[in-house]
Amino acid sequence: MSVKTKDKRTRNYATVVYPESAPDNWMNILAEQLVPAFISPLHDDDVNPDGEIKKAHYHVLIMFDGVKTVEQAKEVFDMIGGVGIEVVKVIRSYARYLCHLDNPDKHQYSTNEVRALSGADYHSIIGLAIDKYEAIGDMIEFCEDNNITSYAVLLNWARSNKFEWFRVLCDSATLVMREYLKSRKWTVDNNIAIDSQGVEIRDEE
Repeated sequence: MSVKTKDKRTRNYATVVYPESAPDNWMNILAEQLVPAFISPLHDDDVNPDGEIKKAHYHVLIMFDGVKTVEQAKEVFDMIGGVGIEVVKVIRSYARYLCHLDNPDKHQYSTNEVRALSGADYHSIIGLAIDKYEAIGDMIEFCEDNNITSYAVLLNWARSNKFEWFRVLCDSATLVMREYLKSRKWTVDNNIAIDSQGVEIRDEE
């Protein structure tokens, strides 16, 4: 480790944990440090450039309230058997990397399997505006495909089946989807046909 890296101070650090070389209770040990942290799903489908499956591992991101040195972060990682240490400049980017959200060529892991410790909120950190708009588009398509006109039906279905949608609805998309479903119900009740471009289809006289 160079002196320059050793002396660096920041709030956020990451490491890799291999299950076979870490304490059996390493996640509990990390939780006991009371440092906000994210633990990725087990990465057991990552592939090397030559096609060989990588050794199963976890990515761990810790986020201190104040700046810490690399050595101070390393003390925490040593307790859990962390291999290596990385200074994290942008929390959102690294948090999204825990599931390869911005790397479509890599195996996609479920965001619902990320463990958040000590008050850290994973979904609020990884959220991007484009994700919200994509979710709204997906919900509109879902309602069209399943002939849904009730906001309550959509909300309850999302809560039980697609929590990402449920979060978007609770955080910011309720007004849009409620107005959309109200309008959709009106078009259905009045037997108004809409084409794939959202344009009303009128019978030619």
